[in-house]
Amino acid sequence: MQGTAQSAKEMSIYPHEMLREIYEQPQALSRTLSLYLGERGLKPEVGARLSHWANPAGEILIAASGSSRHSGLYAEILLEDLCGLAVDVEYASEYSFRGGTDLRRPSVLVLSQSGETSDTLAALEEAHRQGHKTLAITNVPTSTMAHEADVSMPLAAGVERAIPATKSFTCQLAVLYLLALYEGMHRGRLDPEILAESIAALKTVPGILEASLDSWREQCASLARSYAKASTFLYLGRGIHYAIAREGALKLKEASYVHAEGYPVGELKHGPNALVSDRVPLVVIATVDRGLEASVRRYEKTIQLLEDLKVQGAQVIALGNAGDAHVPSLVTDFVPVPPASEYLLPILEVVPLQLFAYYMALEHGVDVDRPRNLSKAVVEKAS
Repeated sequence: MQGTAQSAKEMSIYPHEMLREIYEQPQALSRTLSLYLGERGLKPEVGARLSHWANPAGEILIAASGSSRHSGLYAEILLEDLCGLAVDVEYASEYSFRGGTDLRRPSVLVLSQSGETSDTLAALEEAHRQGHKTLAITNVPTSTMAHEADVSMPLAAGVERAIPATKSFTCQLAVLYLLALYEGMHRGRLDPEILAESIAALKTVPGILEASLDSWREQCASLARSYAKASTFLYLGRGIHYAIAREGALKLKEASYVHAEGYPVGELKHGPNALVSDRVPLVVIATVDRGLEASVRRYEKTIQLLEDLKVQGAQVIALGNAGDAHVPSLVTDFVPVPPASEYLLPILEVVPLQLFAYYMALEHGVDVDRPRNLSKAVVEKAS
């Protein structure tokens, strides 16, 4: 009886698995970080596992599909900026059919929630055929991918029952951040003090998310009601935040059946701006890390675009730093994000976008946990 009552109570709080899993992200991140971090930083066994994986020339190829490919786009910027590595990101479904031999012999990173995604498994097999070292990041440590890769970095997100990926995505970002910190240290690009500060900042992210979820939930429910009649959304992000714009657009498409596309901020005026109208609003990521010059430049260019869009009369939802003095006056709706470093902001930014997609699905009467034509893991014969 107690269990039934508890289940009914939880259903009133989390009527869908997707919402429950969004709210589980602080705990999922904490569990995942505990796999890799000890009292003195990265556990020694983690470094030992990774020490012989990377290509000596510093070249990495990332193969993934769907949300996992978006985490790969995040990793591309992260590994290039923090570690000086040369990174390419491929669609897993394309990589295995490229043919030929990659003479660079890059290390290959595969990303998959299930570890059984057929296209990504095919990419892993192709990497092995070419003699490349491989690393798998999956949410299932017993999966085929984790077993067959040279090195496995599992997540501890827990079982994800809703088809739209939420907690597995943010855990992927966290593990990729740890991978970048290791490679930066290993290659002499990060000194011990910066490494310690970065790890300390990462450890604060679960608590920041926990404190923000309820306010984001309330605001995103209201935004979904306001924008329910929109036919298309354009999501914009610059630099590492482009990956989150892509992920936000994908979440909206798969969860609510509302069309959306993700673009770099600077590409709006190279064609897509012709679509902007009352029925085609924008979602713009306009956060900033004031301690990083490149982030400030990115932010300033985004402010310029927002000023132009205001003159244009566009409807804009913007994600920006809590307390931002400029962005709220330039946009229709403003979603505050707690300040963080440039490379940790994406973990925070994606969560309100997940919630917006969830509530847009409810506005459109979609079974958000089981969107039509989709499955949790694409495991049939690779397409």
